[in-house]
Amino acid sequence: MSALNPDDILNGYINGIFPMAESDGTIYWYSPNPRAIIPIDTYKPSKSLRPVLNRNHFEIRVDTDFEGVMRGCSGPRSKENSTWISDDIISSYTALHRFGYAHSVESYRDNRLVGGLYGVSINGVFFGESMFTIESNASKVAFHYLVQILKLNGFALLDTQFINDNVLRYGAIEIPREEYLDLLHKALKVKASFNGSPLPDIV
Repeated sequence: MSALNPDDILNGYINGIFPMAESDGTIYWYSPNPRAIIPIDTYKPSKSLRPVLNRNHFEIRVDTDFEGVMRGCSGPRSKENSTWISDDIISSYTALHRFGYAHSVESYRDNRLVGGLYGVSINGVFFGESMFTIESNASKVAFHYLVQILKLNGFALLDTQFINDNVLRYGAIEIPREEYLDLLHKALKVKASFNGSPLPDIV
């Protein structure tokens, strides 16, 4: 299957749906009910993460290796043999990145990419897609900086699609799909843009 048209992806997000690839490469669109979000204003780093942040254990960069982050996220998790991030998905989202809609927050150690996350930004909404980590806490620090960037730039909604143990640690909650769509439509009216330069201070 060919890569998705970037306009189709953006239209999907605006209408509350998003694409994922099956193991055979077939791409389906999803609209979970309930939907998972992470309230931006109530997020706080865990006590165990605070010393890592204060030590500047990782160098954080934004949008310097978007495809590298996607490749990191596309690796099989635990005993799973497949991933929903196919080559077509990577191609499509890399195009969105070139157009200024998709962004990555990256953690480096000794100039090596060791963790990060990526997602799509439309007005006041950031649609979180995936994260990966090679070193302990690398993705957690990247996520902390993501939230600070969203706060600094006036974002209203952080969508995380499905609930799981990973997003629960960041304060994710589930809400009915209709409530999500209402929040989405309001947040899309917010004039905000993703800007990670300069990096915000640790909060």
